[in-house]
Amino acid sequence: MALWDRIKESASTMQTQLVAKKNDLKSGAFRDASMAMCALVAAADGTVDPSERQRVAQLIATNEVLQNFDADDLRRRFDDNLNKLTADFAFGKVSVLQEIAKAKKKPAEARAVIQIGIVIGGADGDFDKTEQAVVREACFTLDLPPHEFDL
Repeated sequence: MALWDRIKESASTMQTQLVAKKNDLKSGAFRDASMAMCALVAAADGTVDPSERQRVAQLIATNEVLQNFDADDLRRRFDDNLNKLTADFAFGKVSVLQEIAKAKKKPAEARAVIQIGIVIGGADGDFDKTEQAVVREACFTLDLPPHEFDL
């Protein structure tokens, strides 16, 4: 199977698993951690282009799991995290990883945050090495083994 097909299949599988857990993913910690993850993946390569912002905006608007939350609130949280990362990536990453760590107490939420990172990273069909690296780092932050997610 071509890499592109594997990425699409993996993102699709992650999305299906997220929807199955929708009713368990309603906490503020999950909300905060998922928006931090979206920002971290979007800024992984050091720049955030409009298409990356658009992909996250589309995810916020259309993702069944995230419909548990107010879309404007999610967008504001995403933008706040993104602003921290674009102002100073290294310093901002510390803050964003602290937001992601909020999901650590509930394993289902922690896994869902990683899955959202993979969905965002694979949305353009190219889950590149820098995106994989920040999602892997988030796995360590959440005490999850990266190999569980093929990272």
